[in-house]
Amino acid sequence: MTSMSPALDQALTGPTPTIFGAVEIVLPNHTIRLLTGSGIIVFDGKTFTGSDATYGVLHSVEDLTDGTGDEAPGISLTLVPAGDAAAADLARPEHQGAAVSIWLGAVEPSNGLVIGEPLLIFLGALDVPKLTAGPNSRLLELEITSAFEDFFFSDDGARLSDTFHRYVWPGERGMSFVTGVDEQIYWGGDNPSGVKR
Repeated sequence: MTSMSPALDQALTGPTPTIFGAVEIVLPNHTIRLLTGSGIIVFDGKTFTGSDATYGVLHSVEDLTDGTGDEAPGISLTLVPAGDAAAADLARPEHQGAAVSIWLGAVEPSNGLVIGEPLLIFLGALDVPKLTAGPNSRLLELEITSAFEDFFFSDDGARLSDTFHRYVWPGERGMSFVTGVDEQIYWGGDNPSGVKR
């Protein structure tokens, strides 16, 4: 049993499936919907094409990796931007955190219709763009992080104190009257140098 729709599962187990990858990046002022390769594919009321007039084409999609230890799952997309303005626009700080979705699907070659429901393989957020320019090329690599990335943020300023306690829980005064604490305990960070636990 797979997490794919039965029609997609059957299509992918066939002798020569015609597969596609689809990427959607939802920017505040524009939604980019690109395919791996050329053509036009429609599913879920969304139209995906091989080229975006403003932002260019999809160059490559890095292998999806699972996060281990202190790493969250992530993926990297590379675009060939339509021009300098498109590359600069995608790298704007307000685009960081834009929703990114990646699907895997199959089409019927005779009519170009999507078979079953494409499988959403990654849902994340635009993180860091990296522009690589050469004499005859320009590539924009986009790092995409998953929602699990937020679990790794730490409050380095968090500490066992009345002030911080009220910052996190406004109006709660449970630590206001704590007395007799001989040892200062630091939360969310290392002890200052020279302080032993």
